[in-house]
Amino acid sequence: METLEISNRNDFALWSIQRAQEIVTAEGAAFAMAARDLNEDELTRTAAALGKAISDAMLEVFDGFIGE
Repeated sequence: METLEISNRNDFALWSIQRAQEIVTAEGAAFAMAARDLNEDELTRTAAALGKAISDAMLEVFDGFIGE
């Protein structure tokens, strides 16, 4: 994993936009396909994966704020 130093609001804004794009690219397509097909089981699975990806990204930021 690449380490990025966030030292101001602009850095954080750019990081969060990039992470959001990565998450939507990786998880959003499967979610959209399940919604289009009205596949409830797949929709539930992909929604959970999307939510987990978002949670993981937020924990990544939090962990960076408190250090190791």
